[in-house]
Amino acid sequence: MTFQKRYIYPLVIQDLGEKMVFVGGPRQVGKTTLAKMIAAQNFSHPLYLNWDVQKHKKSMLSGAFPDKTDLVILDELHKYYRWKNYIKGIFDTQRERLKILVTGSARLDVYRRGGDSLFGRYHHYRLHPFSVGELTGNRLHAQPGEKLVFPHPADARTHFESLLRFSGFPEPLFKQNEKALRRWHAAYVERLVRDEIRDLETVRDLSALFILVDLIPPRVGSRLSLNSLREDLEVAHKTVSSWVDILELFYYLFRIQPYHERMVRSLRKEPKVYLWDWSRVEDPAARLENIIASHLLKFTHLLHDAEGYRAELFYLRDTQAREVDFLVTVNRKPWFAVEVKHSDEEPSKHLAYFGDRLKIPFLYQVVAAAGVDFWDARKNISVMSADRFLSGLV
Repeated sequence: MTFQKRYIYPLVIQDLGEKMVFVGGPRQVGKTTLAKMIAAQNFSHPLYLNWDVQKHKKSMLSGAFPDKTDLVILDELHKYYRWKNYIKGIFDTQRERLKILVTGSARLDVYRRGGDSLFGRYHHYRLHPFSVGELTGNRLHAQPGEKLVFPHPADARTHFESLLRFSGFPEPLFKQNEKALRRWHAAYVERLVRDEIRDLETVRDLSALFILVDLIPPRVGSRLSLNSLREDLEVAHKTVSSWVDILELFYYLFRIQPYHERMVRSLRKEPKVYLWDWSRVEDPAARLENIIASHLLKFTHLLHDAEGYRAELFYLRDTQAREVDFLVTVNRKPWFAVEVKHSDEEPSKHLAYFGDRLKIPFLYQVVAAAGVDFWDARKNISVMSADRFLSGLV
């Protein structure tokens, strides 16, 4: 497997100088590899401890680390029910001599275990799967309100096709093998439900949760109806709502809400759903939409985590059924909108409508075919291939 510095590598090192750093993200996305690489290349006496290892757990609970330790990595610490109070105590008493890096596959910024607040004591990053921009070496250059720059290096198309086929998770991506991908899919879900969710959440019917996991991929790109899922699973609405929240908490899926603005009669109901692993989506058009959604989410998360911007990802749909796939905002102000078309290169009327109505500065239509790149001056829409567009993100 190929090892390379991840896109948040320099940011984590910089932030460790003043606070703790939490790195969350899906299981097997590379959090532990990133942490160990940072330790090996930047610290003299790092200490790695994993809550799932009994010997390590005892060392964690003792709070007594060797005197020479300059960095301690606490992996999967969120599984300890009092982890917030624990880590607060370690930081407050040893912050002068010790850097602290915490990693975990549940959302360390919102996971409600323990009591006392950690406000002001840490920086939080969400580590995403590999993307076109990361593989080609692009960095976060775009600033809110500015036009995106699309460097489109020569290898962008190759990376895009590999990602679309094998996902952005390191193991299947770098193996480039269909059999390995299928086996990885099966093992991933099994470990996610049985090893992660079962340990931290009260789910009485794991078999139904496995069914729910299988029901989500065909719904990618569509508005997620909890009532429909409830009927398929034959469980209460509250139960399926809780299960979907859990799957989002553990980075299996993410939801995008509709954007509300008084200038348009927006729908205020159902979010659209996408997977962190888009390679599970069989329909080609839905998979293309999912990979674009994932790249945009990574882009907005990094703007928030690294730069402090209130960057968010929405979709647009009004009561007249006009819809645009994605809208990126900063402080709720539209920055750019994106419509994804698998084969249609004709600039979208709905994209033009919302662009005019909401005064969206930049409009992009993304298509699957290679080599597409033109601007429709009348509608103010840039139409381009997916690899070109994604090369402009991180």
